[in-house]
Amino acid sequence: MPLEFAGTALALDQAGLEAVTTFLGIGAAEIWTVLSVETRGCGFLPDRRPAILFERHIFHRRTQGRYDAAHPDTSNARPGGYKGGAAEYDRLSAAIALDRRAALESASWGLGQIMGFNAAAAGYADAEALVAASMASETDQLHAMAKFLVSNGLAAPLGAHDWAGFAQGYNGPAYAKNGYDANLAAAYAKFSAGPLPDLTVRAAQLYLTYLTYSPGPIDGWIGRLTRAALEDFQNDNGLPATGEPDAATMEALAGKIATAAP
Repeated sequence: MPLEFAGTALALDQAGLEAVTTFLGIGAAEIWTVLSVETRGCGFLPDRRPAILFERHIFHRRTQGRYDAAHPDTSNARPGGYKGGAAEYDRLSAAIALDRRAALESASWGLGQIMGFNAAAAGYADAEALVAASMASETDQLHAMAKFLVSNGLAAPLGAHDWAGFAQGYNGPAYAKNGYDANLAAAYAKFSAGPLPDLTVRAAQLYLTYLTYSPGPIDGWIGRLTRAALEDFQNDNGLPATGEPDAATMEALAGKIATAAP
């Protein structure tokens, strides 16, 4: 049985990244800064569903609290109950059983963790459309984030490295409680010093993960685990075991994930 919300789940590509940096008028280091703080830089789970976080207090607001008494773990005036990773979909499913529209609007989606209720600001008709795009690719996820930034006047503070100003607009007025601005500043210091993640390596890591190999973190840096996973994949598919994400290997990986059922 197909897994709901699992899609084509394509990795971010260079054309997509460049289109967003041009659209926003900022550098790639600023983009990676936000992505690393929001999702550790990866928009999908190993099962090809978008990375999400379900917010029960948002569901409470969008349903006027009518489910609070019977379903306090799903609808609650207080934030919390987070489980992380795939378990967030269990929380989302419980909310969908009560009110699908409000449930999708109450989760944050993909690389930039755009809330479903912000679909219009991200360029989509509704949360369903935002979710469908988020399932397709990280490039779509990044475009949604970029449109949200422009809609909310946040491209300028991001480009100016005004981390407190950006954090307040992107993460909310309580941003300082969890050190969001400090985390952004630290991430930017790292990425501005370079080099930036290699998108070919990163795509290989993501696709290997989908295929149940173990390349380590999806971070765009090639190390021992990524090389070993590449060699295993190459051996399994009759390719020279170079441990490198060469053109033939990337083509084979793309073919495998295209035919593998999500």
